[in-house]
Amino acid sequence: MSFKAAEILLIEDSPGDVRLTQEALEAGKVKNHLSVVGDGVKAMAYLRQQGKYAAACRPDLILLDLNLPRKDGREVLAEIKADERLKRIPVVVMTTSDAEEDVLKTYGLHANCYITKPVDFESFIAVVKAIDEFWFSVVRLVAND
Repeated sequence: MSFKAAEILLIEDSPGDVRLTQEALEAGKVKNHLSVVGDGVKAMAYLRQQGKYAAACRPDLILLDLNLPRKDGREVLAEIKADERLKRIPVVVMTTSDAEEDVLKTYGLHANCYITKPVDFESFIAVVKAIDEFWFSVVRLVAND
């Protein structure tokens, strides 16, 4: 049986958080392909395979920050879940906000889960490993189109 690496799209504007996520994936020995876009407009272009993202792979999982430039994560989430071609892609909101209002709003927009980013590296690695194990070992995902 051949193993296909999971396609993960990280939508994150903080270079430090992008680097931390990349390091956590490497340290956690998570087998996947990570693509990164830094704002909501680029995220939607990537997901819709527009412009320079025409050859982009459809992600198996989206890691979405809420506080993004140009189009915030809430708007991106709403567009993803309103799009027939995209709405089945699981979206994990990973953000620094632990505000109840943000949690309620993102679940109302059909986020698949909400995670407050841990501040220390070891906890961050544990969270990324848990995301990988849950979404790629436990859950049955819809095959890419």
